[in-house]
Amino acid sequence: MTKEQAELRARAAKAQERISVTAEGRYRCKYHLMPPVGWMNDPNGLCCANGLYHVFFQYAPESADGAGMRSWGHYAGPDLLHWTFYGVAIYPDTEWDADGAYSGSALPEGEGLRIYYTGNVKHKDKAYDYISDGRESNTMLIRSEDGISLGEKQVLLRTADYPKEFTRHIRDPKVTRTPQGYKMVLGGRLRGDTGAVLVYVSQDGIQFSLQEVVTAPEKFGYMWECPDLFELGGEEFLCVSPQGVPHERYKFQSTYSSGYFCGEVKAENYREWDCGFDFYAPQTFWDGKRRILYGWAGMPDVPYDNAPTVAEGWQHALTLPREITKKDGKLFQMPVREMEELRGEEIALRDECSAYELDLEKIAAGAKVRLGEALEILFQKEECVLRFLTQAGRGRTERRAKICAKKARIFMDVSVCEVYLNDGESVFTTRLYPERYAVEAEGGCEAKRYRMNGHTVRTDIRQQ
Repeated sequence: MTKEQAELRARAAKAQERISVTAEGRYRCKYHLMPPVGWMNDPNGLCCANGLYHVFFQYAPESADGAGMRSWGHYAGPDLLHWTFYGVAIYPDTEWDADGAYSGSALPEGEGLRIYYTGNVKHKDKAYDYISDGRESNTMLIRSEDGISLGEKQVLLRTADYPKEFTRHIRDPKVTRTPQGYKMVLGGRLRGDTGAVLVYVSQDGIQFSLQEVVTAPEKFGYMWECPDLFELGGEEFLCVSPQGVPHERYKFQSTYSSGYFCGEVKAENYREWDCGFDFYAPQTFWDGKRRILYGWAGMPDVPYDNAPTVAEGWQHALTLPREITKKDGKLFQMPVREMEELRGEEIALRDECSAYELDLEKIAAGAKVRLGEALEILFQKEECVLRFLTQAGRGRTERRAKICAKKARIFMDVSVCEVYLNDGESVFTTRLYPERYAVEAEGGCEAKRYRMNGHTVRTDIRQQ
């Protein structure tokens, strides 16, 4: 181990000494995965291997604002309710990833894993824009024999290996197995500021060759991040997180979008995963019987904040794990059925409970619910509106979905709220910081509210 590598591990260990303090924070969630300390963003390396679910994530343990080392954190557990936190998994500790171990994916291999990720390097010898020059984005591979301890890093593709029509923004490898070997998609930004996905193929998962570049015929954002290519119900779906798409009343309401293409890669065939304030960079995986999605319950470059949790020494969370199903060519998403095991006793709407599930049936047009006098959800004939009434939104205002909602499942978890309409036809995810948690419902609907118990998280930090 080099001196620099030892210093990074010492810094991570020092940062993680604060876990017992941040665990006492008022706004920490009970059944959403969060950073034990510091900053979290994209879910990475999602898979189920050798009897364990693995959830890696972008992790900056030293600062709730994301400053310091950009690494991977790691949760693993036998199901989706009981987790062990294993600390920092991938450090930015080589010349190929010195400025960040950025997003990627994982594949089961025997009793272990193959982990693919982007090694970020930013040159500092002079002024760069870091778009056309000054940045390296290296596609990296690490093997793990047991899914916990990681082996040596291997560089598979360097910036010079990518097509010359691309800028230096190429990242986020998602690798899958195919009958022919392996397929990898990378998110990219073409010169001229057009988003695209690079598709690579390989027989051994090491030597990759470019198969094609996928982009929309019309300009659809300047950068496509976090691509995911998967098949469900006999149909192939390309998932991307496009940046720079103009805002509309019901679409692209947030700073950046995340969605998927149904059929041909055209703007008209794009569907968003989530209409809320805080949802970005989702990733899916197949656990042997269903396709599951996690998203980052956050959003970069926004005019609102999470100051209450930053003051507690942490920021952000992941969404609930969502099972993806296909209906009439469209993808629906609902919390995995394991979440029902956390459901406790039925409670009154007026009870002060910060972690609950609220089920609404037979919703009439004009009905509305208020959560903690802070967040109002209005059910209109042709749209649903999520509207903040107080400063609990920390600058968040309102979001809309074009839908006639007849039923809803609302999961409130202290400072994260997820709203699933019509069995997951549309979803809202938002962060919020209310003073109270009692619920009011009026205008016509049947409402039942249940206390939600927390999942189990154990800390077993092993410094690599």
